Amino acid sequence: MKRLLSVADFEAAALRLLPPAIRGYVAGGTEDGFTLRANRQAFDAWQFQPRGLMGVAQRVQAVELWGKRYASPIGIAPMGATSICSYLCDLHLARAAVGQGIPFILSGLSNVPLERVQAEAPGIWYQGYIPGDIERIGQLMDRLGAAGVEVLVVTIDTPIGANRENNARAGFTIPFQFSLRLFLDGLLHPRWSASVFAQTLLRDGVPRFTNVAADKHGFRITEEPPGGLRQGRDALTWEHLKYMRSMWRGKLLVKGVSHPQDARLAVEHGLDGVIVSNHGGRQLDGAMASLQALPNIVRVVPRDFPVMVDGGFRRGSDVLKAVALGARLVFVGRPMLFGATVAGAAGVNRIIEIFKEEIDRNLGLLGCAHLADLDTDYLVRQH
Repeated sequence: MKRLLSVADFEAAALRLLPPAIRGYVAGGTEDGFTLRANRQAFDAWQFQPRGLMGVAQRVQAVELWGKRYASPIGIAPMGATSICSYLCDLHLARAAVGQGIPFILSGLSNVPLERVQAEAPGIWYQGYIPGDIERIGQLMDRLGAAGVEVLVVTIDTPIGANRENNARAGFTIPFQFSLRLFLDGLLHPRWSASVFAQTLLRDGVPRFTNVAADKHGFRITEEPPGGLRQGRDALTWEHLKYMRSMWRGKLLVKGVSHPQDARLAVEHGLDGVIVSNHGGRQLDGAMASLQALPNIVRVVPRDFPVMVDGGFRRGSDVLKAVALGARLVFVGRPMLFGATVAGAAGVNRIIEIFKEEIDRNLGLLGCAHLADLDTDYLVRQH
């Protein structure tokens, strides 16, 4: 890993290791990839205007949220089906996050039971694909409460499945289906076949989605569950969030916010924050970039209402632009998965370290010693 100096280096290494079908699922977007590209291009619209002679010998990038201090303004975004990239990948991500003092959001479509993840890496957040069904919502919240989960994140940008043509062309589907093409791809990528595919099957059998609902047993990634994979998500409304707020005693957030009115409704319903996101460009193609949406969301909520963001972050400078625009935390997804693919928990730790090092260095170069002082005075928008 000593030769891998940036997220881009890890990405290139990870994509070489993965078979084409897995590679397309991990790195691809939907339809024409407009939003996937927009997430990266949005950073070009903002340039820094640094200060000089500001005394930056002691730099602080820590951030506080709900009375808890995190070591850096980054966190690990929720990602489903990560077992296709690294054996017990959910644990690699969670352990690295705890060790580095940053938040980790466990996806509802993860493969390691949330109870085990919480036991080995206490303090996880849980992100759910919630159905519009009060009974099932209540059962899931009971499970989360029993496991000691304190932060529940409801994704609102996946009411129906997206048009992921690149996955279909590569022969990758969920439910996962074995094929001769995938078998041949595996033979051409022996390290992945041995360290991920074979190890998972031999030790644990076919991976399962164990955290979608109250049923801890879940279902195999090769199975279509009763009611379908999305299980009534298209029926979810703000009335269900109202019920959840009345029953859930921990922190409650919505993720997938792009429209200011959704942010206003989150405040009105007594939620504890929002995550601005377009699902990494994996849902509605043509949706605006997360960084582009961020200022409009920050503008309509109270000053102390936490606004977080994900989508396209690859550098510490990207993170600082989002913080300057009002983000409390920035969640990073694919880069963490690239790290896990290359070297398990050690790879994830190195990705986190890269972000921290870049954030620290860039704070100094900006002339801003304390992250809390970073605001739009350090930015210029290019038109």
